Amino acid sequence: MQDATRTNRCVARVCDLTSPRLLFKLWPVVLRMARLVHAFRTNPLSPEAASRFETQLADLGRELGRRVVEWTFNNLEPARLPAVFWEGCHYSPKRPSPTRNLNCLFGKIRLWRRLYEDSEGLGLPSLFPLELYLGIVKGVATAALADRVAQLAVELSQRPLLAVLEAEHRVCWGPETLRKVTAAMAEGMSPLVHAARVERVLQWLAEAAAKSGPRRIMLAVGRDGVMLPLRGPAKYREGAAATLSVFSRWGKRLGTVYLGQMPQAGQEALSEELTRLIRDVLAAWQGPTLRLVYITDAGFHPSEYFAKVLSCIPNPSQPGHYYPWEWVVDYYHACQYITKLSEAIFGPGRAAYAWAAKMRRWLKDKPGGVFRVLRSAGALRALRGLHGAESDYDAACGYLRRHAASMDYYTCRRLRKPIGSGVTEAACKILFTQRFKRAGMQWDIESGGAVLALRVIALSGLWSSVRRRLLAAQEKALPQTHAQYCETMAKIAA
Repeated sequence: MQDATRTNRCVARVCDLTSPRLLFKLWPVVLRMARLVHAFRTNPLSPEAASRFETQLADLGRELGRRVVEWTFNNLEPARLPAVFWEGCHYSPKRPSPTRNLNCLFGKIRLWRRLYEDSEGLGLPSLFPLELYLGIVKGVATAALADRVAQLAVELSQRPLLAVLEAEHRVCWGPETLRKVTAAMAEGMSPLVHAARVERVLQWLAEAAAKSGPRRIMLAVGRDGVMLPLRGPAKYREGAAATLSVFSRWGKRLGTVYLGQMPQAGQEALSEELTRLIRDVLAAWQGPTLRLVYITDAGFHPSEYFAKVLSCIPNPSQPGHYYPWEWVVDYYHACQYITKLSEAIFGPGRAAYAWAAKMRRWLKDKPGGVFRVLRSAGALRALRGLHGAESDYDAACGYLRRHAASMDYYTCRRLRKPIGSGVTEAACKILFTQRFKRAGMQWDIESGGAVLALRVIALSGLWSSVRRRLLAAQEKALPQTHAQYCETMAKIAA
């Protein structure tokens, strides 16, 4: 089994590539290619003929690849197979069995693989070791095709994705099969994302530390929510997104990793995932001291996370102390309350617009800008009274007073700290809005979670890293022959 299932050895053998059986399989397609070339060369040339020739040649190339894959996979297992150990159990080979709906990048193939049953009669499910060695996903897709499907699911909805599979790969699936493969890929890749995120953020921090600049390197965290259309009585519920960004000493953003969570009460899963990421990055970082910034609006979940979690993360290098996080309330959310305040004082119109524009400049450009705005509003109320709702005035003033400590935008700009949560707002848009809120869409938590997990990986630029980790993890979990099992036990004993 050991020699039979190592595809790199089998494919590399020249005798396999020149096997009469393989050539017999390929010869009809090669002959059709030759006839196609001859017909194109002998007939009058035209753009239509050239296009038709290239299209037909691509179809024949796909058929050639399909036959090579099918023949290669079916000639890996020898006639006599050894017993294997898998998950602590002993399995013996039985009869060969064909797959029913296996597809590769070139179309549908028929794979004959040996069935294994547990030798101790424990009633365990049967095993197909060859499928494990080839990385077959849910018995319907090869490893390469499953990866292709997962990448397409990041951007395409169900119907266009199935159309692409049929047009480009000659794969004819139904919605259930597609969802099954997508969910399997998300389930396999999701546990490996955390390590890839930590590695990528540390790379950006090292890149920032290698260059000089006037300010400290900044690690910025943000989180926000977006309403998603769901099936069932609750038509809309709030999904959550979070970001972790690295800024250079000049205030330039070097990169961002994204986190997302389908609607959940309390958003606990996102909070735990984000906190774990922050802790591991800070614990692994050995460079210069970072400036830690939390940039978000003052909504319930962001405020609660800062008060109960983020500001309470202990600093292991200073026992008894916490990491010094600085909370910056999004400037543009604060401006909305200035507009609300101006309309309460002046009423809708030109005067309200002019005063609000002036106060927005004060808030951003002047030291203690928020207190200047509040003093100006108080003086105008005393002189003019209110032309709008008093409740709007009180709500706006209350918001600005409560969060005044987090609205020192003059100092933020001097220290090259971002004053807006645009990165997190963009995360909500690219993670959720662009994919989950198209016309007529409704989601359930499970299927939406699978697509979201794949989007988080792709949009964070972690796909190749996570994919390599997944293939390496699958290789470590492959069944062992008796000789391999004994060798492993000897190493452990030594």
